[in-house]
Amino acid sequence: MVKKILVAIDRSEMSAEVFKQALSLAKLTSASLMLLHVLSQEEEGSPEALIFPNIDYYPGWSEQSFQLYQEHWEKFKNEGLQILQSLSAQANTSGINTEFTQNAGNPGRMICELAKNWNADLIMMGRRGRSGVAEFFLGSVSNYVLHHAPCSVQIIHLPVSEKTTNVASETTTFSN
Repeated sequence: MVKKILVAIDRSEMSAEVFKQALSLAKLTSASLMLLHVLSQEEEGSPEALIFPNIDYYPGWSEQSFQLYQEHWEKFKNEGLQILQSLSAQANTSGINTEFTQNAGNPGRMICELAKNWNADLIMMGRRGRSGVAEFFLGSVSNYVLHHAPCSVQIIHLPVSEKTTNVASETTTFSN
């Protein structure tokens, strides 16, 4: 039985559909939700470079560039928290026990780690649709999670046609 659903959230349109489906399932099963946003360079809208702990080790970065980058990273981080707070409030208003967390790191690993530590019964997440060379070089978060998750995983897919802007309602569920 599904009692704990981990919902991976990012800034994409897909996340709205993932959240909507997770909320519906939680209502049907009286499950709790854990909303997770992973701060990552891979996410759309993230600052362009990695945070460097000590600027002296990275020639070419002026103090001003470094400070500007840190400001952008803080804004990115705060926007992620606002998204999580808004979705959590929506779910709580619907009577669903909901928590949220935002962590920095590799998205696939962070999702699997939280699923294990929180004892999730199900992970719900979207898929960006990378394939071929892009997937080989950039990796696929959903593929990583499918192969390393400690629980069942439900992937919400984008429509096959790029001309369609609506999210497909079909999902694929995999169990470990």
